[in-house]
Amino acid sequence: MSQPVDPHVSRRDLLNGLLGGIAGTALAFEAEAQTGEPADPSVYIPKAHLVRDRAFLHAFMREFSFIDLVTTTPTLRITHIPSVLAPAQGRFGTIFGHISGANDQVQAIRTGQRAVAVFRGPHGYVSPGWLVTDQSRQGVPTWNFAVVHATGTLVAIDDPERKYELLATLIDQYETGIGGTDYRFRALPKADVLARARGIQPFEIAIDQLEGKFKLFQERPAPDKAAALPKLDTYRERSLRAYTEHFYAAAPK
Repeated sequence: MSQPVDPHVSRRDLLNGLLGGIAGTALAFEAEAQTGEPADPSVYIPKAHLVRDRAFLHAFMREFSFIDLVTTTPTLRITHIPSVLAPAQGRFGTIFGHISGANDQVQAIRTGQRAVAVFRGPHGYVSPGWLVTDQSRQGVPTWNFAVVHATGTLVAIDDPERKYELLATLIDQYETGIGGTDYRFRALPKADVLARARGIQPFEIAIDQLEGKFKLFQERPAPDKAAALPKLDTYRERSLRAYTEHFYAAAPK
């Protein structure tokens, strides 16, 4: 399975790349891209923000692979988990992941319910004060963002060997993403791993609807896009380390 994109890409670099991709190939709708409007869209997407290019969407999904898994049957549940994408498997690719066996969402997996996996990219407030054309400067603020929704039917994975391979692939992907360590999952006693894996519910989703919404000013005049890009450096989110330190110090005891 494909490896994740460099996790250290900055917000500005990513948005710059997205703008360039959308202005070029992403809206070209290559022959292999999804055709036709979704029968039952999960998200409202104006035409200017719609991206169908499958390779572009898959690259985004691999980079932003920590997903919101949304199901509504038997009740609304949203679980936040890492995922693995097999882009060549199925019509639009297949998503693999697992949740805790104690999670009520297991019912949705075991009964083969519909699910939406939400892949979220960078986002942020954009001020008219950052723009340069008269029309834009007299407009209203907005929020720019990038997101992909992948919809399909949940299928439980119960075979022990498939469970093991899913975990191994997931761990290999994220170990590679952090540059690698001396941890070797496959060196652990397999029987012990499988015994512990009884506490999880792995699943797969063969994607049958893939929706990309990229609201990144791609439809705006070139001077506004050029003016807004450097302003995006305003957003310097705290790292996982910085927020973890803050949480240890500030969270209620």
